[in-house]
Amino acid sequence: MLTIGLIREGKIPADSRVALTPAQCKWLQRNFPDIKIIAQHSVIRCYSDKEYLMAGVEVQEDLSSCDMLMGIKEVPVAMLIAGKTYLFFSHTKKLQVYNQQLFQSVIEKKITLIDYECLEHADGTRIIGFGFFAGVVGAHNGMMAYGNRTGLFKLQRVGSVNSFQKLIHTYFGLKVPVMKIAVTGSGRVAHGVLEIMNLLGIHEVEADEYLDRSFTYPVYVHLKGADLYAHKLTEKYNREDFHNHPENYRCKFTEFTPETDLLINGVYWDQGVPRLFERDDIQSPAFRIATIADITDDKAGSVPINLGDATIDDPIYGVDKNTFQRTAPYLPSSVDVMAVGNLPNELPRDASRYFGEQLIKFVLDDIRKGGSETLQKATMVKDGVLTDEFSYMREYAGGD
Repeated sequence: MLTIGLIREGKIPADSRVALTPAQCKWLQRNFPDIKIIAQHSVIRCYSDKEYLMAGVEVQEDLSSCDMLMGIKEVPVAMLIAGKTYLFFSHTKKLQVYNQQLFQSVIEKKITLIDYECLEHADGTRIIGFGFFAGVVGAHNGMMAYGNRTGLFKLQRVGSVNSFQKLIHTYFGLKVPVMKIAVTGSGRVAHGVLEIMNLLGIHEVEADEYLDRSFTYPVYVHLKGADLYAHKLTEKYNREDFHNHPENYRCKFTEFTPETDLLINGVYWDQGVPRLFERDDIQSPAFRIATIADITDDKAGSVPINLGDATIDDPIYGVDKNTFQRTAPYLPSSVDVMAVGNLPNELPRDASRYFGEQLIKFVLDDIRKGGSETLQKATMVKDGVLTDEFSYMREYAGGD
């Protein structure tokens, strides 16, 4: 019998998403007699304790009897149970300083940590994540911020409705003004962004048209790897080479800054990857971008004026073009930035259903059968020992 515990989210600000919905738990327990699911008591989940109980899931505080514990965001150190196997987004893969204590505590407590972010198909594509709904909410918030800045249209907050379907209904009758939008990235985040672009009736155009033409209707350009990066010597783009040697490439996005009103950023970024532009570029009169929705949300990353997370309650801040300091949004001397680390939590039920479906389709069967190469490669720590796959983290983990 495999006993899975759904842990209560403990990170502040609170996150209400879940790894498995009540309906998914019910299906799993009905179809797989060797699986038992226990939900830890919670008053913040998007699904109530009562809904889990009605689905045949035990709800209790103590999860010490569980073999595997599943959450979403980082687990506070004080809530970690020694010797257990955990699945959650640890946000440590890039050696994030703010989670170093968590990672070292995982090792000290002899925990096995499988990070959702590291679960990948054979070609390196991520198996599981909330990217689509991050894209949906991020694109909506970016459009909302631009509307607030210009006064040309008004969008209500995503949180004013409780489903993606109801959000779509809020777009009926909305006329988006003439504007140019640059969408970057090619993964799930970008798919969510494009969904909103299409729902709002914004036309896609090719990069050369976007750069050379004016339009009498709103347009967007979708910029992927080959549109954004070029090798410093050959001026060509090779995806595998770029991911292995990003330092050999330059970013071409500055060609688009004089033609763009709103940037919606969904590119993956890591140290060594060229930024979309440099901080000083926002001081140029040719820098037209007024609003940036940085969905991937790396502080000082691909968007160098990302000064760190805002919150769902207050998702937009300004960055002064001269001092680069955080300001109130919508000031004439600032660029507005929407940067929130848990955007899908604005549509928690939709996002949780989507996440759970991927978990069931691609991960849970491997767990039931005792493991797989996919799980092994996503295991950062095994019984308190850093795995070979993540040996580059040895110093971060507190080792010699």
